[in-house]
Amino acid sequence: MNQPTNPDNTGLNTPPPNPFAEHTRQWEAFQYVYPVVSRRSKGLSIGINLNPDTLCNFDCVYCQVDKQVNPKPTTVDLDQLRSELSAMLQAVTSGKLWQHPRFADIDPTLQRLNDIAFSGDGEPTAAKGFVQAVDLVVELKKSFGLDNTKLVLITNATLLNRPNVEPALQALDANQGEVWAKLDAGTDAYYKLMDRSAVPFKTLLKNILACGKRRPIVIQSMFAKLHGTPIPANEFEAYTQRLAELIEQGCQIKSIQLYTVARKPLEPYVTAISDETLSRMAKQLSLQVPSTTVTWFGTTG
Repeated sequence: MNQPTNPDNTGLNTPPPNPFAEHTRQWEAFQYVYPVVSRRSKGLSIGINLNPDTLCNFDCVYCQVDKQVNPKPTTVDLDQLRSELSAMLQAVTSGKLWQHPRFADIDPTLQRLNDIAFSGDGEPTAAKGFVQAVDLVVELKKSFGLDNTKLVLITNATLLNRPNVEPALQALDANQGEVWAKLDAGTDAYYKLMDRSAVPFKTLLKNILACGKRRPIVIQSMFAKLHGTPIPANEFEAYTQRLAELIEQGCQIKSIQLYTVARKPLEPYVTAISDETLSRMAKQLSLQVPSTTVTWFGTTG
C-alpha cells in the first residue's frame, strides 16, 4: 500500500545533487513523479515512473536500476499519482520548483517545462493502470493549461501490440504525444546480448513498424562497450539495415537518438564509447537513412 502524499510537499530542504549528472527518480516522498533537468530537452522533464516495483521484460546490460530483489507487481495508485503530479505541476507553473536547492542554480534558459515523460524503472506499458495513468496525465496537463507541453512515452516497444495500449497511444497523439521506441541492435544475437529479453526480436521490429505506420515515432538506441569492445562493424551495419527496412515498409521515423552510458550501469563490464566514435556512428547512420534526423548524446547526457 502506497503511503499518502502531501500535495504541498515540494521539499525545499533537500540537499542539491548535480542536476545533470543525477537523474534520480526519487523526489521527496513521491512514489511516481520526479523532475529532471536535461541538456537534451533544454529544460525540465517531469518523469512518470509507473514501475517503482522495477518489473520489466528487458534486462538491459546498461540498466541503472538495481534489480537484485524480485518484487511483486503492483497496481498504480491513481489517486497518489494525481496528487503527486498536481503538486509538481503547481510547483513548476508557480516557479516554486526553481527555488529548490537542487534547481536554484539552473541556467534561466533551462527553467522551462519541456515535457511530461512516462519513463521509469521498468516498461511503462507493462504497468497495471497504464491506460488510466495516460488519461489522468492528459487531464491534468489540460487543467494546468499546458497545451503546448509534450507527452513522451519511452518504451521498449515489446507490448505495443496489446489491444489496450493503442487507445492510450491515440490519447497521446491527440495531446502533443510522442512515442520513443528502443532499438539497440540489428540482429537477434546482439539484441539478446544487449537487452537480454525473452521477447523475440522479430516481435520488437513488428511492433515498431505497426506503431510507426500510425504515427511518427522516435527511435532511441544505446551503444556502449561490452568488456571493452564497442558494437562490431557488421552488427552496426545490420542495425542500420533494420532501420532502413522499417522506413521502406512505411514506418514514420521522425528522428533517431544515439546514446552511450552517462551514469553507472548495473553490469560493471559496460562502459561508454567515446564522443568521437558516437559522432562517427551518427554520420554513418545519416548516410544510410537520409530521410530522418540523427542526433547523438555522449557521456554528459
